[in-house]
Amino acid sequence: MTASAAHISPPVSGLNPSTTVSSLSSGSSALDTLHVVDSRYTHFHKNVAWITAGNASPLTDGAAAVVLRAGDGGATRVESTGEKLWPDTLDIMGWSVDPEGFGVIFQRTIPDFVKENMGPAVTEILSRMELSLGDIDRFICHPGGAKVIAALERAFALHQGTLDHERGVIADYGNMSAPTVLFVLERALAQGLPPQSLLTALGPGFTASCVALRHAK
Repeated sequence: MTASAAHISPPVSGLNPSTTVSSLSSGSSALDTLHVVDSRYTHFHKNVAWITAGNASPLTDGAAAVVLRAGDGGATRVESTGEKLWPDTLDIMGWSVDPEGFGVIFQRTIPDFVKENMGPAVTEILSRMELSLGDIDRFICHPGGAKVIAALERAFALHQGTLDHERGVIADYGNMSAPTVLFVLERALAQGLPPQSLLTALGPGFTASCVALRHAK
């Protein structure tokens, strides 16, 4: 990697898993780009009890990075990207800033919202990519907790237990927010990706972000 053909993107930090996924579409086609995702809650957020999404795992510290490179080669290929923003949903997931510090809003209704709305949203996003849910061989999801993972499986009409890497990452590391989906991607890559995968994440707003990955065996 030469200095003229490389770029380090500003770090993605804090509470927004969807930013990690959407940032994978921001690299210039002429550059090799290093995307760094950093989440250090114990140093940044105020020391108060968290409102969690059902039985979501406590927010923990974590960091990850991914290199986007131009041209052929690499672990897999970013085929397309898309997002869905639901208006007037900051009360479901958002930020709380006051004199004591920076906090988050996680409504306990998030799993129900995901179960009812994520399927149609991802179907809409995939249609813009000229894909359908049936075209996806593997979903690689940001896991917010056990109930959110179960809701994602229902939303995508998957068998219970399909999102095994998501459950494993939550069990081993907890919910690291923004970096977590890259931990799941690492495990999926180690196992071997099928031809068509979809990276998904949810974030404040309420926002869903997707990246379609095309993998040549």
